Amino acid sequence: MIANTPDPPYYVVIFSSIRTEITENYSETSTMMLELAKTQNGYLGVESARDELGLTVSYWKDIESIKKWKQHTDHLIAQHRGRNEWYKTYKIRIALVESDYEFHQDQL
Repeated sequence: MIANTPDPPYYVVIFSSIRTEITENYSETSTMMLELAKTQNGYLGVESARDELGLTVSYWKDIESIKKWKQHTDHLIAQHRGRNEWYKTYKIRIALVESDYEFHQDQL
């Protein structure tokens, strides 16, 4: 599902990852983190897809909201498990969205 974001500017966090073979508690933790993120001040939405490469794109009101989310206690625990169990590699990119536009086929 495509996230419904406000008019720019807003921030985006792009989490690109390649998983290990370890799956224990991954799905449960991922679901818990998504539900927890939704309760954070400044959270705007998320989009995610996984094949061999996983991409999770989350949208935030401002950089301060992103910093607070990164330091949330439960998120810190999940980050630790991710580094030690679930991910072979990951990269995080944070960017300011200055423009966006969309297309809807049903609007033709």
